[in-house]
Amino acid sequence: MQDRFEHFVMKNRGLYVRRQFGEVLSRINERRDKIQVIVGPRQVGKSTMMDQVLEKVTIPYTLSKADGVAPKDFDWIHRTWESARGLMRINNEEERLLVIDEIQKIEGWSEGVKAEWDWDTHNKVNIKLVLLGSSRLLLQSGLKESLFGRFELIRMGHWSYSEMSEAFGFTLDEYIYFGGYPGSASLVRNERRWKMYIKDSIASPAIEKDVLQTSKIYKPAMMKQLFELGCRYSTEELSLTKVLGQLQDAGNVTTLASYLDLLDQCQLICGLQKYANDDARKYNSIPKFLVYNNALLSAFQRKSFNTARVNPEIWGRWVESAVGAHLLSQAEEDDFNVYYWRERDDEVDFIVQADDECIALEVKSGRRSMNNGLSIFAEKFKPVHSYIIGTGGIPLETFLKSSITDML
Repeated sequence: MQDRFEHFVMKNRGLYVRRQFGEVLSRINERRDKIQVIVGPRQVGKSTMMDQVLEKVTIPYTLSKADGVAPKDFDWIHRTWESARGLMRINNEEERLLVIDEIQKIEGWSEGVKAEWDWDTHNKVNIKLVLLGSSRLLLQSGLKESLFGRFELIRMGHWSYSEMSEAFGFTLDEYIYFGGYPGSASLVRNERRWKMYIKDSIASPAIEKDVLQTSKIYKPAMMKQLFELGCRYSTEELSLTKVLGQLQDAGNVTTLASYLDLLDQCQLICGLQKYANDDARKYNSIPKFLVYNNALLSAFQRKSFNTARVNPEIWGRWVESAVGAHLLSQAEEDDFNVYYWRERDDEVDFIVQADDECIALEVKSGRRSMNNGLSIFAEKFKPVHSYIIGTGGIPLETFLKSSITDML
């Protein structure tokens, strides 16, 4: 087993090409029109994919990274742009690609980018621009503040089962437990080390840098506790009042809801809303906690891989969480919404809504007996399709390799 993983990791490190690769390359080859912004959670390969794209581009390019620049060095953006313009003049180039990574680390970056982009537009300087950043909150707040109408987003979600299988040889059970962080693939045979990597190198920086340093968080201890609790209780319905009672730091439900929303925006955990015909009932529902990547569930649970998968009740929860994470990742990329539904003892694990159509998904994993939820939901809401995922329905492996949009 050790040899199998080492073989895949060494063979595919930096070589696996994600599906957004072609989209980025295609947009770069278009005429200059919009700033291209690559967004996604930490550790999903945004910078690696951009390096792969740069190996294929046919126009000259400048790659600049702001991670070593002082945050208050606002003029760095102008100097970087001027260097690209200078190279165009020296080499008599008709166009040049400028790629700036970790742009969000420069304070006021969006105003600087707006000024340079607009200057080029006015003076007919053909510099195409791609921006990347690891802080989703900072990147998107800057886009909304200053670059309205000037950009397009290219969304990258967490790695799917197909990707982890093809790149690192993950089996279905390994993906369900270890999730989809490619940087952790080489550590899965040492579970203690793997869990510490997920906590120290992914979860902690995401909380510290993407949330606490970018938002007005008055109770950082509560934020961290909420995150860990949400990871441990993935797939569970918990009222925020009940959650508040489990946290050591005093606060209120409104604060807790705002913190959960920030964690959702960073694609760490979310609180699914209950499906309803009107928005007010959705927003006032008890949230169903769900991780965006099953690695977060496993890292914060005291269950080993072997212990979890031999217990149908425990493993069923991991399976349902993996299905939910698969839906959440695709929802980000393909623009649909995910809910759950419950009416007394009847429930449906997941409802996917795209425009005015929805499908119902029930996970049959051995965690609990089937209920009448699918049939009751179908009678009440008329989904275009209702699916069972698992035993007696669509095989779990088939589902985790599928595109949800093909099922609508």
